[in-house]
Parts: sequence; C-alpha cells; structure tokens
Amino acid sequence: MGTRKADAEPLLTPAEVAAMFRVDPKTVTRWAKAGKLSSIRTLGGHRRYLESEVRALLDGAPDAPGDEDLPS
Repeated sequence: MGTRKADAEPLLTPAEVAAMFRVDPKTVTRWAKAGKLSSIRTLGGHRRYLESEVRALLDGAPDAPGDEDLPS
C-alpha cells in the first residue's frame, strides 16, 4: 500500500470522537457503519477517525448530533 494523506494526519479513537460529540462510542461506530463518518482500520481492526473530518462535522453543527443522526 502506498502512503496516504491519513498517515500524516492525527487520528482519533471512537472514545475521543464520542467525547467531542457527547455520545456513546458505540454511536460513533454506528455512524461509521452507516457511512455518515469515514473511518480507517488499524492493523488490529480498530476504527480510527480523521481529526480534520470530525472537527469539520463539529464546526458545521450548531448543536451536538442526537444519538442516531449526524448533521446534514
């Protein structure tokens, strides 16, 4: 595999993303499975999220998203 932009960008764990949105980490995983938030898999199969994408979602959302929905 070649070098990807994500290699140089900070990655967040589901718990870190959940804390930013004030939701449960399992909610963050559901968002990723639903395609509402992209994720990268570690070699161990754990999800990691691009900090820039998470911050962009936060900046675009006047309120934290509900349990199931991300801002459009």
